[in-house]
Amino acid sequence: MTTGAQTPNPVRPRRSRLRTVLPLGVAAWLVLEIWLLTVLAGASNGLVVFLVLLAGLVLGSVVIKRAGRRAFKNLTETLQQQQGGVLPEPRPNSEGNGLMMLGGLLLIIPGLVSDAAGLLLLVPPAQKAVSRHAERTFERKLREAAQGSLGGAFQQVRIHRPDGKVVQGEVIRDERGTPPGDFPQEPRPPLPR
Repeated sequence: MTTGAQTPNPVRPRRSRLRTVLPLGVAAWLVLEIWLLTVLAGASNGLVVFLVLLAGLVLGSVVIKRAGRRAFKNLTETLQQQQGGVLPEPRPNSEGNGLMMLGGLLLIIPGLVSDAAGLLLLVPPAQKAVSRHAERTFERKLREAAQGSLGGAFQQVRIHRPDGKVVQGEVIRDERGTPPGDFPQEPRPPLPR
């Protein structure tokens, strides 16, 4: 037997467009990659497909290793300059390391479309265009998020939980006979989830 009022079924929050489209996009991408590999195998033979996939793996590994070494070298030089009391000067090639690593990762992933996207990310003009677009998008999202405070964002997350339960309050410990900052050592009951 239960006591208390029954809560009505909570209204499910609406799914975002990204959560709906992303799984379909990934599935379509996988089907396209497999189809293109079978077309390539039909036009030539299985050995060519294997060599293309192996070349993508090797080239992607080399690109990621090179970009990682360059990023580590830049970090080491910057730290040495800061320890010497000199302000580090901006490097023109340092911002492309992340996009080079992404390009290498796309080359490692088996498939022709991902290889083409990875090779495109290795071209400096394409890197600059993607970098500018990503920076503008990030700044726009940051401006949109700056309208509220961080505490307000946490409040919104708490309010929009599926069960809709929010308990706001403040814990005040005022126990007689104990000095401030000294808490009793007795076991406490577990917190409900």
